[in-house]
Amino acid sequence: MASPGNFATYPSLRDRVVVVTGGASGIGEAIVEAFAKQGARVVFLDIQDEKAAQLIERVGSVGAPSPVYHHCDLTDIATLEGVMSQVMAHFSTIDVLVNNAGNDARHSIEDVTAEYWDRSMAVNLKHQFFMAKAVIPAMKSASRGSIINMGSISWVIPSTDVPVYVTAKAAIVGMTRALAHQLGPDNIRVNCVMPGAILTERQRQLWFTEAYKAEILAGQALKRMLAPEEVARLILFLASDDSSAITNQSYIIDGGWV
Repeated sequence: MASPGNFATYPSLRDRVVVVTGGASGIGEAIVEAFAKQGARVVFLDIQDEKAAQLIERVGSVGAPSPVYHHCDLTDIATLEGVMSQVMAHFSTIDVLVNNAGNDARHSIEDVTAEYWDRSMAVNLKHQFFMAKAVIPAMKSASRGSIINMGSISWVIPSTDVPVYVTAKAAIVGMTRALAHQLGPDNIRVNCVMPGAILTERQRQLWFTEAYKAEILAGQALKRMLAPEEVARLILFLASDDSSAITNQSYIIDGGWV
């Protein structure tokens, strides 16, 4: 886990409207909570209703503004667009988009069918583009915005047990660069965050064995596990005005693995 310490407050994030996908658990949960504690107005999309309710209750218990939750299957683009229309009708603007949602289910090359490929791309790549498309008009109108796409170091290492996921995560870097150049004239910044092995509850439950831990620590320069909150703090910076000159970049946060 991260060492205790005092972390930055960003006045520019207060009252900003922030949309986070996959915000009910894992890294997304940490992102939602971190923005709420900065005084931002947070909207998060997910399909995990129970976890979303628990998160809202926890955030409210510390006195931060309560996040707004929308149940949304991000692989259904029509549903996504409908939910984003509701968000726009309520808030009238969107200042920050964090494209966090994804699924790193393990799979072999032999097991990948055309249907599996399409499902994996839908949950790991396709929605990021259409979420960006949905918020761009509001950001253009405000002449500012920050879009942060969640990538991964998996394609750099590379990981060998998630070939379709790795392909999607590599593509996110290219999409980030294309959007950054196209949207830069409108003062909309687009960056990518590429985490390494982050110890989420999902990782604990599904894959975190002593052997996997040893592999991680052997690769990292920092000999400790990394926490979701550490990724969230990087995202806060990229969303804030403190990073106003930063766009078209991909930031690795992996304890020095890559």
